[in-house]
Amino acid sequence: MNADQKGARRALGRGLDALLPAAPPATPTAAEGRSVFVCAIEKIVPQKGQPRQHFDETELEELTGSIREHGLIEPLIVRRTQSSNDSFELIAGERRWRAAQRAGLREVLVVVKDVSPKEAFELALVENVQRADLNPIEIAEAFDRLLREHSYTHQTLAERVGKDRTTIVNSLRLLRLPPRIRTMVISRELSEGHARALLGAPSDKVMADVAERTVHGKLPVRKVEALIKAAKEKEARGATDGEEPGEKKRAGKSPAIKDLEARLMRRLGTRVEVRDQGGRGELGITYGSLDELDRIIALLGA
Repeated sequence: MNADQKGARRALGRGLDALLPAAPPATPTAAEGRSVFVCAIEKIVPQKGQPRQHFDETELEELTGSIREHGLIEPLIVRRTQSSNDSFELIAGERRWRAAQRAGLREVLVVVKDVSPKEAFELALVENVQRADLNPIEIAEAFDRLLREHSYTHQTLAERVGKDRTTIVNSLRLLRLPPRIRTMVISRELSEGHARALLGAPSDKVMADVAERTVHGKLPVRKVEALIKAAKEKEARGATDGEEPGEKKRAGKSPAIKDLEARLMRRLGTRVEVRDQGGRGELGITYGSLDELDRIIALLGA
């Protein structure tokens, strides 16, 4: 690994300032594998599969107007493409690149970084997260991609992007949302807090109903949490009263054990069974995926 690649690893979690020289020189420089110069805008292409997929049209038009009036003040961060030394792939700044094209700019200032495709994607993710440019679903999808393509553990990924492990796990849980609710989060109709509260719903139908009520009534997160809690308590009462399949197994359980199961199900958001045998026994917790297991472990404080 060369010096610049090591520097790129240290830059993760520190944002754009870590990628820019303190005082960009007017002419190209090869210091640390980096060069800064004015580049023809048609030689720049967006990063393949970059974290950000959605651009607000109103914000883009406002930025276009600002660039027409003041120019592009902050340079774009790019890397040379593998196919040609004369073309460049964006690492950070696609929204500004799009707006600069709309504003009619033919040339823009760029900082060229010598990094691998994996490091370029990580830098793009960190930069977008720190600028709050990504919606929660885009962040979750980017984390999922890094886990799948680079064999990271949750802990390794957390260290790479400057987040704690619980943040990574909670973000990945958003990918369990049904498509309609994901769309609500992407469009900012629902916040990440709303989405995380909805994930505790006992069924997709309850989740969809509460999501619609939230959007139409502009409900705060606390209200959504209360609605989900009420729905889960209703389901738990149904299980206690013999309305759930498998009640035959529960018929001989004491009221105290049934109440404990109901409280654990509400707390963990999943099926729980306590099998008591005269003061000894087993506790069964159901999970549908490794991500859900991580969530349960986090709730248990393990």
